[in-house]
Amino acid sequence: MKEIKSIFFPKPLVLDNGKEVKRPFRSGLLASIIMLVLVGISMDVANFDIGLLIRRGDKFLVILRKMVPPNWDYLPKVWDPMFQTIGMSIFGTFLAGLFGLPLAYYSAVNMNDNRIMRTLFRFFMSIFRTVPVLMLALILTYIFGIGTFTGTMALFLFTTSILAKMTYEQIELVDMGPFEASLSAGTSRMKAFVVSIVPQISGFYISNLLYNLEMNIRSAAILGYVGAGGIGILMNDRISLRMYADLSVVLILLLVTVVIIETLSRVIRKRLV
Repeated sequence: MKEIKSIFFPKPLVLDNGKEVKRPFRSGLLASIIMLVLVGISMDVANFDIGLLIRRGDKFLVILRKMVPPNWDYLPKVWDPMFQTIGMSIFGTFLAGLFGLPLAYYSAVNMNDNRIMRTLFRFFMSIFRTVPVLMLALILTYIFGIGTFTGTMALFLFTTSILAKMTYEQIELVDMGPFEASLSAGTSRMKAFVVSIVPQISGFYISNLLYNLEMNIRSAAILGYVGAGGIGILMNDRISLRMYADLSVVLILLLVTVVIIETLSRVIRKRLV
């Protein structure tokens, strides 16, 4: 026990003048040990088998070889689902942009004095953030049926909850001087928010909106697995039929689309800084 204690609480350093300097507690070492223990427990719970990974990992290369060369004759069938995926992502993100800011206003401590209302807003947003977007889309298929509308609504609800949380946390950190000055001049709280707070967070808000658009393109690509429309339907179909050359075309087009949107988003965000 003494040896273990000395590892975390090292003996004081004695200087030449006889004074003792207390050495700091080795918190980094303790954190590393705790992390290793948690990783070990997680590997056991997840039944992680590195031996199986080594033995069967080459099967991934077998699938990759079957994807080359791509079957470009399949490309005309990919365009329409790809446009559906892009449309779902853009419109779902656009709706989230419209609703995210008002929700952030009512969730911020320095904007909404009603604690009960504020807690309710945060609670419902936590629910939509907790449920994965794929599961959310599956639930919505039982309400709205199969199709791209369901996928759009799933992206809208999930993105709104994320955007609102990030924004109300930013609102709580802004300079309240202009807001309080507007209130003292007789302006309503909502108008004072628009005039004094929104200009401070507008760049941050648009940047997060664009980032969520990038994420939604990826998310929308797999919503077809649960019947929410988009390119995921083709991916599921091609994988089920083991037609990997066709799947390669779908993945290449998806990759090009994501890269283009990310590049445009990055350029816009740089201009906002």
